[in-house]
Amino acid sequence: MTSDARQTLPTHEVLNQPPARGDCNLWSADPVLRNVVGFVAGRSVPLAAYGAHLGRAETRELARDANRHPPELKLFDSGGRRLDEVRFHPAYHQIMQISQSAGYAAIPWDGQPGGHSTHAAMIYMASQIEPGHCCPLTMTYAAFPALTANTDIAAVWQSKLTARTYDPATKPVTEKTSATLGMAMTEKQGGSDLRTNTTTATRDGDHWRLRGHKWFCSAPMSDGFLTLAQAPGGLTCFLVPRWLEGERNAIHLMRLKDKLGNRSNASAEIEYHDTLAYQLGDEGQGVHTIIEMVHHTRLDTAMAPAGLMRAALSEANHWVTHRSAFQRRLIDQPLMRAVLADLVLDWEGALTLGMRVAQAFDGQTAEDKAFARISVALAKFLNSKRCPVVVAEAMEVLGGMGYVEDTPLPLLYREAPLNGIWEGSGNVICLDILRTLAREPLAADVLQGELDAATGVDRAYDAALKAHRDRWPDLPPEAEARWFAERTALLLTASQLLRHAPGAVADGFITTRLSGDSGRIPGSAAGLETDALLARLG
Repeated sequence: MTSDARQTLPTHEVLNQPPARGDCNLWSADPVLRNVVGFVAGRSVPLAAYGAHLGRAETRELARDANRHPPELKLFDSGGRRLDEVRFHPAYHQIMQISQSAGYAAIPWDGQPGGHSTHAAMIYMASQIEPGHCCPLTMTYAAFPALTANTDIAAVWQSKLTARTYDPATKPVTEKTSATLGMAMTEKQGGSDLRTNTTTATRDGDHWRLRGHKWFCSAPMSDGFLTLAQAPGGLTCFLVPRWLEGERNAIHLMRLKDKLGNRSNASAEIEYHDTLAYQLGDEGQGVHTIIEMVHHTRLDTAMAPAGLMRAALSEANHWVTHRSAFQRRLIDQPLMRAVLADLVLDWEGALTLGMRVAQAFDGQTAEDKAFARISVALAKFLNSKRCPVVVAEAMEVLGGMGYVEDTPLPLLYREAPLNGIWEGSGNVICLDILRTLAREPLAADVLQGELDAATGVDRAYDAALKAHRDRWPDLPPEAEARWFAERTALLLTASQLLRHAPGAVADGFITTRLSGDSGRIPGSAAGLETDALLARLG
C-alpha cells in the first residue's frame, strides 16, 4: 500500500486543493438516477454493482490509461503480409470486459422487463468514466434486432452478441465465446445521403462480394459490420464478417481517423476488395433494414450526453466543495451556486427525458413503439445540444485546472459534441422529426398525449404548451425545424419533470427554459431554489 502524496514541498505547502476523489459509486451517489430508474426499470441490483465497479479509483485509472495510450494501426506483419488490425492498450480490453460481463449489450435482449431502461442507465454511467468503449458495445446492442432479417445469420450471431464475456481474439465468430458488431455506412461523396453510396455488391453463390470504400467505420476490430452496398436490385444491407475460416476477410484498413473526442476507441477508413458479405433483408431495402440498428443507437446517443453532463458536474461539485477563494468556499458563494444550480436543470432534464424514452423502448404496444420513434429523436437533439454548454461551464468552474489533462474535463469536453454528430447531425434529426410526425399519425398522437398528461399542474407549462401549438398548428416549414424541435423537446422534458422530479427542479426548468425568464448563459437566472437543486448532485 502506497503512502499519501507529500503535501509539504521544499518551496511551499500544498494547500487549498481538493483531495483525490477515491472510489465513487455512480449508482448510490446519484439520487436522480435511482429515482428515474425506479419508475421505469426495477433492475437496481445489476446497476448498483455496475455503478460501484465503474466508480472505483482503479477503474477510472484504467480509463485514463486507455486514453493516454491510443490504439495503433498494424497493416502488415514483419514479412509484409496484410494484418489490417488495430492494437489496443490492455486497459481498454479490461474496461470492455467490465461492461460486457455486466450485460451492457445483453440485458435488453434477455426477455426480462426493463431491459432497455437498464441498458440506458448503463450507457449513462459508462459515459461518465470511459465513453470510448461505449461505441462498439452500443452498436453490438443495436445490431441485435437488425439480424432478425436473416434467420440463418441470427442463429449464428445473436447468441454471441448477448454473451456476458469479452473475446477480442482474431477468430471466426463460430470459434468465439462472444462477438461485437460495428457499422460501416457512410462514404466520401454522400455522408448521410446513403442512397448515393457507390460500393457495389456482386452475387457469389450463397453470399456476395463487396467492392468500394467506407469513409467511417466505427470500431474496426469488431467481429463484423452492418454495411450498405448497391446490389442489382438497389441499395442493400449486408453483414460483413471480420474473420473467415482459415483466412482474413478482405477488409483493408486505410487509416485511423485522427478524431476529436475519446482516444481509446478507433474509427477507420476502410476499403472492400471483393469482400465476402451476407445479405440482410430484401434486396433494394438496405436503408429499411439497417434503420432498426440506427433506431437503437439513438437511444444511446440520447443517454450518453446526460452521462457526460453528470461527470462534468460531479467534478465541478467536488472542486467547489473543497476549494476556497476570497475567504469563502466556492460552494458558498451565491454566483457559483447560481451557475451550478442552472446546470443541474440541463443534466436532470436530459437524464429524466432519456429514461422516459428508454421506457418506451421497453414497451410492446403500437403506442409505445410510436412514442419511442419520435421521442428518441427529440431527446437526442436536445440533450446533444445542451451537453457541450454544460461541460464547458463545468470546465470553467475549475478554472485552469479544468483545462489540463490531470482532470477528466478535457476528455469530456472533446467528447461533448460527438452524440450530436454521430448517426445524424442536428439538421438530419430535425428533418426526421418532421417526417415522422407527417407520416406516422400515431407518433403525433402519442406525443401530444404525453404533453397533455402534464397539464393542469403548472400554469407556466400550460401557457408554454398553448403558445407552442398556436405558433405551429401544423408542422413548421423546414427552415423552422430546429426551433420547432427544440421547443417540442423542452416541453416533453418539462412534462416528465412535472411528474417525476421535485417542484424546485420542474419549476426551475419551466421558468428558465420555457417561460423565457432568464438569460441565455448558464447562471443568468433569478429565483432558483439553489439549495434544493444542488442537493440533486448527491
